[in-house]
Amino acid sequence: MNKICFAALALISTDLCAQNLQDTTIGIGEVVINENRFSTPISKQNRNVYIIDKAQIAKMPARSLQEILQYANGVDIRQRGPYGTQADISIDGGSFEQTVVLVNGTKIIDMQTAHNMLNLPIPLEIIERIEVVRGPAARIYGINSLTGAINIITKKPEHSGVLVNVYGGSNFEKDKEGTGETFYSRGIQLGGTISKEKHQHSLFGANDKSNGYRYNTGFENTKLYYQGNFQLDKANEILASAGYIRNSFGANAFYAAPGDKNSGEIVQTTLASIQSRHQLSSRWSLMPRLSYRYNDDDYRYFGRKELSKGRSRHYSNSLAAEVNTAYKMNAGELGFGVEARSEDINSSNIGDRRRENLGVYAQYRTDLFKKLNVNFGTYLNYNSDYKWQLYPGLDASYAITNGLKIIGNIGTSQRIPSFTDLYLDQRPGNIGNASLSPENAFQGELGMKYIRHAFTFNASYFYRDISRFIDWTRNVDTEPWQSHNVGSLLTKGINMRSNFSASLSASTRLNVNLAYSYLDAEFSDINPDIKSKYLIAALKHQVTNTIDVQHKGFSALFATRFNERTTGKAYWINDCRISQKVKQFTVYVDAQNIFNTTYFEIGSIPLPARWVSLGVKFTTI
Repeated sequence: MNKICFAALALISTDLCAQNLQDTTIGIGEVVINENRFSTPISKQNRNVYIIDKAQIAKMPARSLQEILQYANGVDIRQRGPYGTQADISIDGGSFEQTVVLVNGTKIIDMQTAHNMLNLPIPLEIIERIEVVRGPAARIYGINSLTGAINIITKKPEHSGVLVNVYGGSNFEKDKEGTGETFYSRGIQLGGTISKEKHQHSLFGANDKSNGYRYNTGFENTKLYYQGNFQLDKANEILASAGYIRNSFGANAFYAAPGDKNSGEIVQTTLASIQSRHQLSSRWSLMPRLSYRYNDDDYRYFGRKELSKGRSRHYSNSLAAEVNTAYKMNAGELGFGVEARSEDINSSNIGDRRRENLGVYAQYRTDLFKKLNVNFGTYLNYNSDYKWQLYPGLDASYAITNGLKIIGNIGTSQRIPSFTDLYLDQRPGNIGNASLSPENAFQGELGMKYIRHAFTFNASYFYRDISRFIDWTRNVDTEPWQSHNVGSLLTKGINMRSNFSASLSASTRLNVNLAYSYLDAEFSDINPDIKSKYLIAALKHQVTNTIDVQHKGFSALFATRFNERTTGKAYWINDCRISQKVKQFTVYVDAQNIFNTTYFEIGSIPLPARWVSLGVKFTTI
C-alpha cells in the first residue's frame, strides 16, 4: 500500500509541475490507432492503449524491441539473455502465451511456442510506434489476445536516404569459467530508403554479436527487412514486407538448469506479408491481407556443435489470409471481417501436427449521445481441434469535459494451447499434455483519461478471471515438468500512467514519463503444494520512469524501472543514454544497469551487470 501511495503522489506532483509550466508547452499531433477495421484517434479510444513513439525509441538506451518494451507500463519482459537473445512477454500478470504480437496489424502467432514470438527481424530504426492494447482483445485481434496485444507500426519513408549505425560495448569483466576473454558486444546496422511520389521502399540489415556476459551466453543475431509502400491512386494503396532473422545463442540455464550449461539454440524466422487498403466510396473501405511465417528452431542440449544427441528440431509454417471492411453510416460505423489460418509443424519432439482456424468478427461503434461513445461486437472462432467459440465485448467512453474522459470495457477471450503444450516429449525435462483445454478469460475495466495542456494522466482498475489456466507444473523436483489446466486465475489490478512535456526555452525541451502498476493474483481450485514453472514470478509492483532533456543537438535520457514479483527479491534497474548530434552524425553513450544490480527475471538466470556502450550513427533518412 505504501508503494501505491508513493506512486500516486508522484503522479499528482507531476500534474502540479505541468500546471506551472503550461504556458510554455507545444502541442503534438494526435496518433491514430490502426485497428483491423477502424482507424481511431487516440483521444477517441475507449481502450487502455499505451503508445511508444519513434521519438521515445530513438532516445532509449536500447538496441532491441525487447529492451524498449521493458519500459512499457504493465508489460512484463522476462529475458533469458540481453539484446533480444530470447525473451517472453506478457501483459498485466498473464502468461507469455496470452499476448498476441502484430506487425502492421499482421498477427505473429507461433504455434510451436511463444518463446519464439519476439524473434522478429524488425529494426528499431523502421518503427514508427508501438501500440500496447491492454485487456482481452479477441473482438479486435482474434484468438490468443487473452490479456492484450502489441502492434508494431513501421514507418513509410518521407524521403530518400541512407543509415549507418555502429556500436561496441563491454562490462570489462572476463569469462573466467570459459575462454578468459573480456566480455564484449558489437553491432552494425545498415539501411536505405527510396521515396517517390507513388512508391516508397525501405531496406535494412543488421548484425549484432557478443561473447556473452557469463559462461555460454554469447550470441550472434543477423536481421534483414524490406518494406514497400505503393499508392496506386488516392483510393488504393499496398503495403508489402518481408524479413529474415537468424538468432544463434548459448542457452546456459535457459530451459533445463543445471544440466543445460553447455546448450545452445539457433532460431531462424522468415516473415512475409502483403496488405492493401481500398476506399471503395466515401463510406466504404476494404482491407485484405495475406501473410506467411516460417520458423526453424534448433535446440542442442549438449552444445551448439553437438549434433548427434540431445537435439530438438522444429520446423513450423503458418499461412493466414483475412479481409476486413468498414462502412460509415449516418448513425455510426460498422466493421466486419473474416480470417483463416493454417498451421503445421514437423518436429523431432512434437511430431507432425496440423490445425486450421477460422474467425468471423463484427463490431459497431456509435455516439449514443454527444459525449457517450460505444463500441461493441463479437468474434466467432472455429478451430479444427476445439470447434466453435464466441467472444463478445463492449467498450464505452463518456467525455465529462474536453480534457477528462471516463472509459470502460468488458470482454471475453481465448488462448488455444500451443503444439508444445500439447505434444512435447523431452523426457526427462518436459512433457506435453494432449488433453489440455483452451484457456478462457472474462475481464472488465474502468478507468479515466485526463489531458491538460502538456500533461496526460491515465488510471484504470481491472478485474480478470482466467479459467482452465495452463501452466507447466510438477509435484517434486525429480519429476519432469508437464502442462496442465491448473485451475482459475483471478487477477485484480491498478494501472496509472502520466506524461509531461514542456519547452523550457526556445531550444530546450523536457519530457517526463512516470507509471505504476499493481497486481493482485489469486488461484482457485489448485493444489497449493504444486510447483509452477512460470506463474510464480508474475509482477506485483512495477514502476517505470524516464526523464529526458534535449538542448539543440544534445540529448540525455535517464530511465528507471522497479520490479517486485510474487516471489524473489525486488530490484531497481537504472539506465541512461547521452547523445550529441552534429549535422548527420550522432554520437551516443549507453550505460545499462548503472548501479550493478544483481537480478533475475526467469528462474536462476542472472542478467547482465553494468554494461557501457559507445556508438556512432550517420543518417540522411
